[in-house]
Amino acid sequence: MKLKVRGIEFAYRSVKVLRDIQFEVDNNEIMAIIGPNGVGKTTLLKCINGLLTSKVGTVMVDGEDLRPMKRVEVAKRIGYVPQRADVNKMTVFDSVLLGRKPHIVWDVSKKDIQITEDMLYDLDLAPLSLKYIDEVSGGEFQKVQIARALVQQPKVLLLDEPTSSLDLCNQHLILETIRNVVKRNDILAIMTMHDLNLALRYADKFLMIKEGKILAAGGPEVVTSENIETTFNIAVDVTRFKGRTVVIPQ
Repeated sequence: MKLKVRGIEFAYRSVKVLRDIQFEVDNNEIMAIIGPNGVGKTTLLKCINGLLTSKVGTVMVDGEDLRPMKRVEVAKRIGYVPQRADVNKMTVFDSVLLGRKPHIVWDVSKKDIQITEDMLYDLDLAPLSLKYIDEVSGGEFQKVQIARALVQQPKVLLLDEPTSSLDLCNQHLILETIRNVVKRNDILAIMTMHDLNLALRYADKFLMIKEGKILAAGGPEVVTSENIETTFNIAVDVTRFKGRTVVIPQ
C-alpha cells in the first residue's frame, strides 16, 4: 500500500501557499513534515485529506485518486487527527464511536461497538470509557483523538502536531503509540512536527518545506545542519549521541 502525492499546489485567495509538492510514503512508514510556522504544513495535510481542494495535483492511495471521491469514501481511507479539537460533554466511548460514522448506514451495529471497544483496549483507554472528554488529561485526550481516527479503519493516518502542549513523558508515549499503531495495523502515517529530535527518533521519512516548496525529502540523511539552517534560519550541529542522531542549536 502506498500514498502518492503528485504536484499539489494551493493558494489562499491569490497567495500561493504550496508549490509542486510531490512525495511517496509506503505502508508501515511514518513521515514527518518539518518546517517553520506558517509554511503550509497543516494546509498540506488538509489538501491530502480533501478538507481543502487543490486545483492542481493528485493524491493517490493504493492507486485510487481521492479527489473525485465523496467525503465519506475519503474518510474510509484517511484518518485525520487535527491539532485542535472541540471538547464537549461526551464520554470517551461515544467520542471514539463517532469515528465509525463513515461506515454506519442506518444505525450503530454490533460490529461498530466491537471495533470501538477493541480500539479502546488497544490504546489502554478502556478504563476511561465512561469518563467525559473534558475530564481526561492532555495525553489521554490525544489518544482518544487517535482512537477515533483509527476506528475509521483508514489506510493513512494524518496527525497535525500530535505532541503539541504535551509534557515530555506524554510526547514520547503518544509517538510510541503512533508507531505501534502503524506497525500493528499495516498502515502509514504522516505528521507535522516542530521538534526535530522527536521527529528523528520516531519518523522513517522527512519532508522539509521552505516557503511552500520542498527543500529536502528522504530518510534521516536529509536532516543535515545545512538543510536545517536553510529551513529555519538557525545554525545547528547534527551529531550522534548514544547511538541516536540529535540536533543541537549552536
